[in-house]
Amino acid sequence: MQKKFPYGGMAVIEGVMMRGPARTSIAVRKSDGTILVDEQPNSDWGKRFPFLKWPFIRGTFVLIESLVVGIKMLNYSANLALDEEEDELSWGEILLTMVVAFGMAILLFMVLPTAIVHYLQGFLAGPWTQNLVEGIIRIAFFFLYVIAIARMPDIARVFMYHGAEHKTIFAYEAGEPLTVENVKKHPCLHPRCGTAFLLIVMIISIVVFALLGEGDLWYRIWSRLAVLPVVAGLGYEFLKLSGRYYGKGWLNWLIAPGLWMQRLTTREPDHAQMEVAIAALQRILDDNAPNLLAEARTNQASG
Repeated sequence: MQKKFPYGGMAVIEGVMMRGPARTSIAVRKSDGTILVDEQPNSDWGKRFPFLKWPFIRGTFVLIESLVVGIKMLNYSANLALDEEEDELSWGEILLTMVVAFGMAILLFMVLPTAIVHYLQGFLAGPWTQNLVEGIIRIAFFFLYVIAIARMPDIARVFMYHGAEHKTIFAYEAGEPLTVENVKKHPCLHPRCGTAFLLIVMIISIVVFALLGEGDLWYRIWSRLAVLPVVAGLGYEFLKLSGRYYGKGWLNWLIAPGLWMQRLTTREPDHAQMEVAIAALQRILDDNAPNLLAEARTNQASG
């Protein structure tokens, strides 16, 4: 039996993106109720530079590539959902968005927890205790951040599409026809989710950062930034392992925290949202699928 490709994706504005071995698709529910589907070829950086796919290196590459693709798809889906003119982001705009996003994430989840523990080190004995407390603070900040944005109606809908994405991939992996009835019965929590990856990274960072020892505040901050690729690489390998052995009793307890975290970032989708997720995955499963988005634009122009 041929091994199935581990399809993945992400929720976007009123839609779902799905990523396959050669192509990435996006399906968006427009304001008039129609579903528009488009696709694009995946980047060939991994083919041009094979070392980017080496274990423990590929995690950082996948993270950066996912951010670039995610930013483009979020912009793309927002334009489609709001019936606005499509405005392709330039590489400069993508880079600026990534720098701002990274900067805010580093400030909130790296610098602030590190600074808090640095000024409390007199009450915490040794680097292991300090990094355990730092890790707990970092995870708590992430929990509070997700809980806060989940209260926004638009983000709550994105989380519903996130659930639809997971359910659809589960149905495909179970070998079932991609119908709403089949998709609906599957869980919203998937072991290969990016949310689980973030939690894994935060847990692994507790051990890796403790190995860096103690020092002044600047040393603590810059040393942690320097080893982030190592932490991301370890986290990615664990995520692949958990996806491969999901359902095995001996690994379930290691996967469980990532699944618990997804309860904050997924919601039960409705019928229409599952239709969108199915359309996105079906597009990259079917090599002969027509370009529905191009057809829709042609029909609009002729009308």
